[in-house]
Parts: sequence; structure tokens; C-alpha cells
Amino acid sequence: MTQPIFMVGARGCGKSTIGYSLAQLLEYDFVDTDHFMQQSCQKTVAEIVVEEGWQGFRQRESEALREVTHKQKVIATGGGMVLAEENRRFMQENGWVIYLHAPASVLAQRLMVSPQADQRPTLTGRPIAEEMVDVLAAREALYRSVAHHILDATRSPAQVAREVVRAMEAAGLMASPVSQGQI
Repeated sequence: MTQPIFMVGARGCGKSTIGYSLAQLLEYDFVDTDHFMQQSCQKTVAEIVVEEGWQGFRQRESEALREVTHKQKVIATGGGMVLAEENRRFMQENGWVIYLHAPASVLAQRLMVSPQADQRPTLTGRPIAEEMVDVLAAREALYRSVAHHILDATRSPAQVAREVVRAMEAAGLMASPVSQGQI
């Protein structure tokens, strides 16, 4: 497969962790659009939002998506990447999109354990459990509509990465690594 694999889903679903595991499994390069953006502008997500607002952040996010797509194979996108129709269309037309689905309660628990508050400010200012319910309610249809494949992200990153490979095989996007002893 020469097209990139885009990982989409809400904050805390495991896009970076699973994406990195998948990249290792497939011997692909990995990039996280948020990390790329932070390195490019030498600012945290929180600093970008304070200085440029959410609209400025979303614009930078879209630019990062296009820039890394030509350089990388497995791409973990920011949770709000799907908000812009142009981003959804770009991902669908230029790669294979995986939606990592997890319930709001699981996402909130993961974010409370590892909040990374300096990287991603709250969208609503409310407690994370309430925010995740609202975020999923607002974005679930977008995640599903852009996805070529939807996976349960409550399992271990290694399990989910292997499931992505199986889904790619089933879709005819790659030869079976199972016969080659890779997974």
C-alpha cells in the first residue's frame, strides 16, 4: 500500500499510540499532526489556541495534514481534524481512514490519567467526562462518515494495530503478512 493511513477519533482514543504500533508493524513511518505542528511553529497546542484562537489552530491543523501526507505513511490526526469538510475529503481521497472508536467514559478516564493539559486545552471549560460526551455527540457522525474502517479502540494498541492489518488485507490493500509470519 502506498497511500497513507489516517487515524481519526476523539482525544484519548489512542491514535498516536496505536498509529505508532501500526507503523512499526508495517515498517512504515509515523507522524502525529499535532506534534508536527508544534515542532513546526515551536509552540504547544495551548499556546497556539491562546494566540490564534481555535480558528487559527484549525487552519494550522489542516495545513499540517497536507504537509505530512506527502512525507509519512501512518498519520495520527488531531481529534478535530474531521470538523473541516476539506480535511475529510482530503483524507478519503488520499489514503485509508481508520476511526478508532471508544466510549466517552473510556476517553475521559484515559485523559484523566494522562491529561497533557499543556498540549490540548479543554474545548468547553467543563469537566473532561462531560466534555467527552459532548465532543463525541458532535463528532461521531463525522468520524464514521470519513472512515473506511471502524475499530474498537478499547483493546490494547497491539491488538488494534493487528486488526488494522487484517482489515487492510480484507480490503485488498496489502498482501497477507500472516503468511509471512509478521503478525
